[in-house]
Amino acid sequence: MNQDNYMEEALKMRNLLQEFLTEDGIRQPSILGVREHIFTGSVSSLAWFMSNQEHSFVTIGQRLLANPLKVRFHYGHPDVFDRLFHLTRGGVSKASRSINLSEDIFAGFNSTLRGGNVTHHEYVQVGKGRDVGLNQISKFEAKVANGNGEQTLSRDIYRLGHRFDFFRMLSCYFTTVGFYFSTLLTVFTVYVFLYGRLYLALSGLEEGLATQRKFSHNHALQVALASQSLVQLGFLMALPMMMEIGLEKGFGKALSEFIMMNLQLASVFFTFSLGTKTHYYGRMLLHGGAQYRSTGRGFVVFHAKFAENYRLYSRSHFVKGIELMTLLIVYQLFGQTSHSTIAYIFVTSSMWFLVLTWLFAPFLFNPSGFEWAKILDDWSDWNKWISNRGGIGVSPEKSWESWWEIEQEHLKHTGTLGIIFEIILSLRFFIYQYGLVYQLTITNNNKSIVVYLISWLVILVMLVILKIISVGRRRFGANFQLFFRLIKFMIFVSFFAILVVLIVLLHMTIKDILVCFLAFLPTGWGILLIAQACRPLFRVTGLWGSVRALARAYEVIMGMLLFTPITVLSWFPFVSEFQTRMLFNQAFSRGLQISRILGGQKKER
Repeated sequence: MNQDNYMEEALKMRNLLQEFLTEDGIRQPSILGVREHIFTGSVSSLAWFMSNQEHSFVTIGQRLLANPLKVRFHYGHPDVFDRLFHLTRGGVSKASRSINLSEDIFAGFNSTLRGGNVTHHEYVQVGKGRDVGLNQISKFEAKVANGNGEQTLSRDIYRLGHRFDFFRMLSCYFTTVGFYFSTLLTVFTVYVFLYGRLYLALSGLEEGLATQRKFSHNHALQVALASQSLVQLGFLMALPMMMEIGLEKGFGKALSEFIMMNLQLASVFFTFSLGTKTHYYGRMLLHGGAQYRSTGRGFVVFHAKFAENYRLYSRSHFVKGIELMTLLIVYQLFGQTSHSTIAYIFVTSSMWFLVLTWLFAPFLFNPSGFEWAKILDDWSDWNKWISNRGGIGVSPEKSWESWWEIEQEHLKHTGTLGIIFEIILSLRFFIYQYGLVYQLTITNNNKSIVVYLISWLVILVMLVILKIISVGRRRFGANFQLFFRLIKFMIFVSFFAILVVLIVLLHMTIKDILVCFLAFLPTGWGILLIAQACRPLFRVTGLWGSVRALARAYEVIMGMLLFTPITVLSWFPFVSEFQTRMLFNQAFSRGLQISRILGGQKKER
């Protein structure tokens, strides 16, 4: 199990094997667990965060799980199995490669269900190399989150829950699937909070409550909302880590390391990983389809291209980050709390932190992520990837279409209930549009349903125009370029003329134009999600090509939105210097020449 045994630890193996003959509690052990020594912490700041997190789990965490909680299983760690015990009770491995994605923990489940006893011993340790790059870490966490989703649905956890006593059952829940379920609830609560606030703001309830005398002083609520920000920033996640460092190296050392980690943006890393766990665990529960993600354990200190980061984090972080950012902007425009800057900052600061982390952490933790030469390289690679057509044998790394098809694999194999849930979740964008349309100045406070129907008419016209451009590019793009350009020019002039008429005659304001963008862009995304869920229907009606064109347009918009701030920051040389120093602080202190390592090999002509 990719462990690195030390010479002096091998001398203790006789003592460890002797533990099989001693009773631990009421029976002899069937699995002997030992601690790990994570030795990859000095490669970069990410490796340091990951090694500290792992170190607390494989030492103080395992010790607690084994005794007194008695819910330790097997986690791919250096455990010694009683071979005869397991061979006579069904073996170690399970048959299914999807359900038993985290095959290691099912060995612990089997052992416990069949009367075994799992222990943990601190006097032996073996080396372990953990992932050191953000993409590696995210793939590993995605795999573990998928595995926990399958565990949640598996009969093994069901049987354990039925056979444990109450306290052991709770311990088992909170140390296996409960952690991921709580993470999912944390992010779900942010969504519920923002959509609830949006409802209050757009319906006028918030203004009505604020003007009433009994609700005029709600400082206690604002203080409570401000204090929960500290919980959302992930500081409580670092508590076991501080306890472990304190026990082994002293609490002064633990405090200094905690401060250093936060100066190196540990809270950004842990908040980002919160999104990874939530996305893959939630998708697993809804649609199934867990798959193994090979991460490798190489010395990863290289620049990941923008397109690679986009492929990896688009659905798990970027889409959700942009949605939350849109909700926060709308709340700023129409919410009653926004009139008080201090109150708005208190209420939404942690959410803005979450949004910025989910959108820009992959580029912040990407070596040479703000170097101008690398940015130009990334831009040409992104353009090539987004414009390449897919097809049989074209890999997702070469074409956007191939990647887009693979991203929908979970919808092809999901059940009817999964499709219904997907459609219901997509309806939130239409409700959101319904609230925003009535805030436009040109409606003159008209609350008729006709206003909402007209907004849908505008969306349909825009979709028809997109279809015309798509068909025109396919039919006239090669042989009748002049005619195709004339069509596009006429559409642009018509759009501009309509905009001028709306501004001059109906007194449309700049704020109205912004609100239209904020209302209609999420609605188009909602249509896209429903179309992907009902893929067979759209294929039969011949509209799948239009869906693909709409999806490509949205990918381009998202790519531009993410790429623009990175490009602007790359104009300033000190940003790149700061990033390199932050990522490789320990290496700098040891006098390593990081620039040579990051430079890598020169391209051969």
